[in-house]
Amino acid sequence: MAGCSNELTDFLEKAGIDHRTTEAALDIDASLQQWRRRVSKRELGTAALDAFGLSDEIDLAQLDVLFAISPPLNEFWDDEGTDETMVSTIAARLRIDPSRASRLVSELITKELAQRSVSQRDARRTIVELTERGEAIVFAARRFKFLVLGEFLSGWTDEEIAAFVPLMERFVAWTDDAGRLGRERFAHEISELTAELKKTLPAA
Repeated sequence: MAGCSNELTDFLEKAGIDHRTTEAALDIDASLQQWRRRVSKRELGTAALDAFGLSDEIDLAQLDVLFAISPPLNEFWDDEGTDETMVSTIAARLRIDPSRASRLVSELITKELAQRSVSQRDARRTIVELTERGEAIVFAARRFKFLVLGEFLSGWTDEEIAAFVPLMERFVAWTDDAGRLGRERFAHEISELTAELKKTLPAA
């Protein structure tokens, strides 16, 4: 592993990334991989559904859609500038295919957790709203999440929170453009790596 790490450090240094930054990137990546595995298990969402006895009523994907139908203002970077939610809005907020969003909405309508309505701004447009039951589930699950997160952050100092929040926002904003910026900034390195990959292709 040390040899691999040294080789990576040398490679990044040639690309203009110094040793200190490389070490930080490796540490951050290790933490992110651990966090991703935990998030992929959706432990907090599962705990919320279990706590309220909702596991037999909805699954995690459906819970995500309930949140997306009526999110707090800062939960999704929504460029539509509207408080009305359509299926396309849900797809964009959750970054899923519109057909999948439509199917999930239909499932929630069948469960009477969501309903279709006519837009008050444009009668030709169909919007999606929560039913009273859907709102109650979002209300409970969201508060469960912030009880747990709030309890964790209550052990942080004001200085730690003041430092962490803007840095977290900055990091999340970077991830939106990371792929595109990487291809543009490191076109030469990507070309060289692509050439090396081609050498390992099975013979025709």
